[in-house]
Amino acid sequence: MRKLVRRIRTLPIRSRLALLVAAAVAFAVAAVSVTCWFIVQGKLYEQVNDDLQQAARMKPGQFEQMNDALADCTKTPQSTNPFRNNLYTQVVKVDGTPCVIANSEGTIKVTQADKNVIRNAASGEGIIRDGTDENGDPVRVMTAPQILENTLTGARSNGAVMVGVSLEGTQATLNELALILLLVSGVGVLGAGAAGLAVARAGLRPVDKLTEAVEHVARTEDLSIRIPVEEDSEDEVARLSRSFNSMTSSLASSHELQQQLIADAGHELRTPLTSLRTNIELLTRSEETGRPLPAADRKALLASVKAQMTELASLIGDLQELSRSEGQRGERVQVVSLEDTVEAALRRARLRGPELTITASLEPWYTRAEPSALERAVVNILDNAVKFSPEGGTIAVRLTGGVLTVRDHGPGIPEDELPHVFDRFWRSPGARALPGSGLGLSIVARTVQQAGGDVSLSRAQGGGTVATVRLPGAPTPPPETPAV
Repeated sequence: MRKLVRRIRTLPIRSRLALLVAAAVAFAVAAVSVTCWFIVQGKLYEQVNDDLQQAARMKPGQFEQMNDALADCTKTPQSTNPFRNNLYTQVVKVDGTPCVIANSEGTIKVTQADKNVIRNAASGEGIIRDGTDENGDPVRVMTAPQILENTLTGARSNGAVMVGVSLEGTQATLNELALILLLVSGVGVLGAGAAGLAVARAGLRPVDKLTEAVEHVARTEDLSIRIPVEEDSEDEVARLSRSFNSMTSSLASSHELQQQLIADAGHELRTPLTSLRTNIELLTRSEETGRPLPAADRKALLASVKAQMTELASLIGDLQELSRSEGQRGERVQVVSLEDTVEAALRRARLRGPELTITASLEPWYTRAEPSALERAVVNILDNAVKFSPEGGTIAVRLTGGVLTVRDHGPGIPEDELPHVFDRFWRSPGARALPGSGLGLSIVARTVQQAGGDVSLSRAQGGGTVATVRLPGAPTPPPETPAV
């Protein structure tokens, strides 16, 4: 059985569906056929029983026939009726000896059940059973108790009258019905199997197309392929096809963004690496030629190398931050105190802009986010303000009702550049001489969006830029989760 199940599991799905349909139809047809056969059998036997009861009713002259049968039974054995009428009638003595009544089809074999009827004649209950005649032919028999009187001796004794009807015609009818039901069932199962295979092929045709599309993508990595789907179709295959099309679209978009990220990263890495290589070659050449650089130039060159290495490390860190998956972020999300996060970011910002005046007005606010990513996003916003603030300028930081605003007094952002400030590696023409990779605000936008908030930059009245971050949350932490 296990081998059969294992072999069925290895078949194609359309073959399994056809087998399943054929098996289900076979079971249903078999159940209906067997039920039909038993119902017909019951009706036929019920008709036979009615015939037996009708034949067993005492008719004029039948009492004399019984006495004649008892009298003849003491002389010579009875012979069978030359005119077949399929009706068996006989009288049974108390010792079980059968005495055939005139015109009977033959003799019915007396069983212990018939003798029990004679023994319990006082109850007046008879039986109806299946039996055989002296030739072994099937007979339906009714045995009824009867008081017998021998006309020769005048003796009275318990006995029984047995009436039987041949079952050859009934069994022949049942056999023919069984053969017809078997043939109809076989044709029905074969037809169901063929119909199931046709339906499976038609129903799985979209799955075949989907399989071909998946194999094509696996073979060629072509994510532009789409499976045609009817607009008004809402079945499972249509939903699966739409999901596949959506998946390939997302993968194509992700692949395109990945290629763009790699190209942009290569472009951004090329400049500091080229400058770093040039500076190191100058230092190496000065050592090889024995003509050392002046101390001031050497010091400036080493400072430039250090700054370029710092810029490379920052760029690599930003790239790692952007490459982290959603699942990796979701594992570290917790309730965070935005007030504490902003205070930690302010301490770092004041160290980077000691000549600036940074004011802060913070109110408690708790949100769900990754602590380190949220702090990095706030630091990037403050670094952006520090970078573009004039020497001795002021930066105003305010947190109220889950809204964080950072306002600087720098040159501001032109209106035509505002739509691009959160793009990866984008930097305004006026900021390309300043250090940075163009990924800071992209990281801010991604972190805030993952926390369920939004971020925007706008021009401030009187000059400068205002960065606004809105995060969902509450002024108090939930009781079941301690704040970080």
